[in-house]
Amino acid sequence: MNKKHLFSMLIALALCVTAMGRHYEPVDYVSTLVGTQSSYAISTGNTYPAVCMPWGMNFWTPQTGKMGDGWTYTYTADKLRGFKQTHQPSPWINDYGQFTIMPETGEAPVFDEEKRASWFSHKAEMATPYYYRAYLADYDVVTELAPTERAAIMRITFPDSKSYVVVDAFDKGSYVKIMPKERMIVGYTTKNSGGVPQNFKNYFVMKFDKDFTYTAAVADGHINTADVKAECNHAGGIVGFKTSRGEQVNVRIASSFISEEQAIENLKELGSDSFDEVKARGRKTWNDILGRIEVKSDDIDHLRTFYSCLYRSVLFPRSFYEKNAKGEIVHYSPYNGEVLPGYMFTDTGFWDTFRCLFPLLNVMYPSMNEKMQAGLVNAYKESGFLPEWASPGHRGCMVGNNSASIVADAYLCGLKNYDAETLWQAVVHGANAVHPTVSSTGRLGYEYYNKLGYVPYDVKINENVARTLEYAYDDWCIYEFGKALGKSKKELEPFRKRAFNYCNVFDSESKLMRGRLKNGKFQSPFSPLKWGDAFTEGNAWHYTWSVFHDPAGLIQLMGGKQTFNNMLDSVFNVPPLFDDSYYGSVIHEIREMQIMNMGNYAHGNQPVQHMIYLYGYSGEPWKTQYWIRQTMQRMYNANPDGYCGDEDNGQTSAWYVFSAMGFYPVCPGAGEYVLGAPYFDEMTLHLENGRNVSIKANGNTDDNCYVNSLTLNGKPYSKNYIKRSDLMQGAQFVYNMSAKPNYSRGTAESDAPYSFSKTK
Repeated sequence: MNKKHLFSMLIALALCVTAMGRHYEPVDYVSTLVGTQSSYAISTGNTYPAVCMPWGMNFWTPQTGKMGDGWTYTYTADKLRGFKQTHQPSPWINDYGQFTIMPETGEAPVFDEEKRASWFSHKAEMATPYYYRAYLADYDVVTELAPTERAAIMRITFPDSKSYVVVDAFDKGSYVKIMPKERMIVGYTTKNSGGVPQNFKNYFVMKFDKDFTYTAAVADGHINTADVKAECNHAGGIVGFKTSRGEQVNVRIASSFISEEQAIENLKELGSDSFDEVKARGRKTWNDILGRIEVKSDDIDHLRTFYSCLYRSVLFPRSFYEKNAKGEIVHYSPYNGEVLPGYMFTDTGFWDTFRCLFPLLNVMYPSMNEKMQAGLVNAYKESGFLPEWASPGHRGCMVGNNSASIVADAYLCGLKNYDAETLWQAVVHGANAVHPTVSSTGRLGYEYYNKLGYVPYDVKINENVARTLEYAYDDWCIYEFGKALGKSKKELEPFRKRAFNYCNVFDSESKLMRGRLKNGKFQSPFSPLKWGDAFTEGNAWHYTWSVFHDPAGLIQLMGGKQTFNNMLDSVFNVPPLFDDSYYGSVIHEIREMQIMNMGNYAHGNQPVQHMIYLYGYSGEPWKTQYWIRQTMQRMYNANPDGYCGDEDNGQTSAWYVFSAMGFYPVCPGAGEYVLGAPYFDEMTLHLENGRNVSIKANGNTDDNCYVNSLTLNGKPYSKNYIKRSDLMQGAQFVYNMSAKPNYSRGTAESDAPYSFSKTK
């Protein structure tokens, strides 16, 4: 054998061994930093790197922002102020149940958050869902973190130095107590941004594995070595040790919304496991959840984007319940302040997440949503309303009564292990009432809506057309939910009738939705490009399509399919012009639309995200296929600027996940998913019922975005939708992709998905 041939064989063998050594699992593709390169002026996600378990009660994040700053971590920051327990769903909603831990070294500890902050580099940072590590350059300290649902373990590697751990319980009322004999710190934090009862506290406990050689209580910035306890506006505590280089100190941490004793109980989640064992356990949990969707692709960037989006899709709503010493499920009620039995979930806005986040749970994680539905039962019992935006209790944010969609879709998807009758009472009540102090809960303007069939433009209720459109869809949800429960025709008729109220704000002259006065006339003047006013964070071009339950009825109002398709086309063809006079300045959602070079299409906000799929109702599904691919390729990536607007608690991520699978829930509750086009060569959905859905796309390339043909379970399939019942039995999709549209496929009337007006 000549030397050249031998050398080639050795190189090939080395490459083979290297490839064999790289075994990637789903969590390895996740970047928790996606969306963190955001600011007040422009959002590329407005996320933070959440270190947590799926739907976990407590999240952890490195903290770059100041105490109370909603932008708790920004990718462009140079310094870390600490490692923060957080419950923040959005920078706009901000945080609660928050405190920070910061390791330090030096002659004397520093408490002030500005002075203690340390330089760090992303090159010395590792951010995964189950593990985080950062090097604090100013202190020569490596800090690592691994979480469970309600606890976490921190491993701190110190230099040869006087070393400290600072605990900052934040302002607005806090308490810290150091217990040297027990090597413990206990305390509570009350800092919040609203939505809490008066007795709200987050109790925390920390247990160290090294004796303290230094202790100090901190009261409103004053460090007192003579005391081990502080209870004041802004409390903190500092413990210290003499460490040798490379010495590691472990801190076991847990918190509770119930009591200090329950926090100690929650600490048991860590058991006696070492840091590496907790880390490995967390990794397994994430792989189990993310691995429900198996993707095969040679494009690692697309895999990273997909699994990063799936990670975001299983964070919220967060668990807000705990297990007591008897193993019973209990929760502190964010509505009445009592400790009560049963589940509770929070930190989600249904205005965002009804669209496809909850439908994704109903496909891939239905048992989790059954617990969430049980939590909604408790929320109604404890507050008299279902939440619309919860964090942790009712928050004044957005419009609509979309809890009806959350409830109806779950039940109509077959989820049953909860008190559906109480939820029926809840949705009926919420449709005919408004919360006495949080007007975005229930239905603001329901009296006008029920009497006139719309919320008038001139009765000092803002965003009135948006409310009308969403209330109409919500009424359809209540109608379908009631039918499934066997409610009487008399009970259901008001909701059936109101489901067509979207017609009352359609202007035939502009062929757009438009504000309508109390006297029946339409608002004048009218600018289709005006954001806000009659709409919510959008304009008429965005909101006209919010007839989720009856696209066929909207097609008829517009004068037929051709006009409808032309109007859809116009969303992309109209330049990104806007009228910001309602807000008085350019809000970030407007700017995000303007800079994306996709006309007036505003994928960075939720109202228009389903619009692309409406071509499937009007006989031009190839346009759906084209615009899905454009949106996925241009508006998503796995970098810190990976989103085109607010990620919004899983909604914008779930859009990507569904669209990659090749179908989407335009109308949650309809029992159908509108077909688009798959993004990957092969995908397998491992359903909870033990069955699999396989999706194969032959000839799938960046250019081949069109569906030339499709077989379902081995038979030719031309419809533009798939029924949930067929999907959940297990299904095999085989697509043949093409660079050119197939203009004859999916054009028949029978190929169109569900519309309510067809059932009259």
